[in-house]
Amino acid sequence: MTKTLLAALALTCISTFAQAQSCTVQAGDKKLNGAAKTSFLTKCEKDATAACDKQAADKKLAGAAKTSFTKKCVTDSVGT
Repeated sequence: MTKTLLAALALTCISTFAQAQSCTVQAGDKKLNGAAKTSFLTKCEKDATAACDKQAADKKLAGAAKTSFTKKCVTDSVGT
């Protein structure tokens, strides 16, 4: 039983790290520059914000917890 739980936890961690690359990394991979990069990053940030808001709603977060969660989620998605 314990081994099964540890295996499930390990798979969850692996899948979390294997998520899609950040928007900044994707823009670099696509070799975007100038206005194309700005446009791509803006759209990507809007999409990330919508997805993070949905996740916060699914977790039933409100107030400061929702704001904090959404901010971190968007930052992680967009990258630096």
